[in-house]
Amino acid sequence: MKLNNYDAIARNYDMLSRMVFFKSQVKAQIAQIKFIPSRSNILIVGGGTGWILEEISKVCGEGLKITYVEISEKMIRLASKRSAKGNILEFVNLPIEDFIDDCRYDVVITAFLFDNFKEERIQQVFSKLNHMLKPSGLWLFSDFDNPENGGSKWQEWLLSTMYYFFGKIAHVEATTLIPMQPYFIAKNYKPLDIQTYYQGFIKAIVYKKSA
Repeated sequence: MKLNNYDAIARNYDMLSRMVFFKSQVKAQIAQIKFIPSRSNILIVGGGTGWILEEISKVCGEGLKITYVEISEKMIRLASKRSAKGNILEFVNLPIEDFIDDCRYDVVITAFLFDNFKEERIQQVFSKLNHMLKPSGLWLFSDFDNPENGGSKWQEWLLSTMYYFFGKIAHVEATTLIPMQPYFIAKNYKPLDIQTYYQGFIKAIVYKKSA
């Protein structure tokens, strides 16, 4: 059994997301694309169906090198059919923990990734991605915000329902949401842009790594 693997609902994942969150998850990610420098070397982790690749190509249609790491084989198949125009794509069907690359990236993108993990795996993955991001590089982070930090009852209910559903369907290991801001603070990341969506339940932050 593969943990955190969305093969079972790959074709329906985007539809389910939009049914619940409308386009809040989409808007959170699209708003960050303008921060990507031209001719960047980009690492996308857990990108799902790959719709973000087409949105990136609308802003920058050439000159980007994008490495796309995704544990779900069916998600990779869907993503590989996306148009990237003149950008160079490399697809890697592995959990990020098993991905080995000596390359240092200008941009790391993690959208709704860390909410899948228990704290031990968060520490492992964050440390790995922090190492792979160049000094002064950008980390485009978006995820659910912890309802314990001023969240409402409906947020707590929705989060627990999501963990139950995806635990059954995708073997998501997490059962509670771990706050991610302390990890970035500990490594002296500077937030360049902070946006919230879906009544504060979704937070999107563009972080800059210290030089």
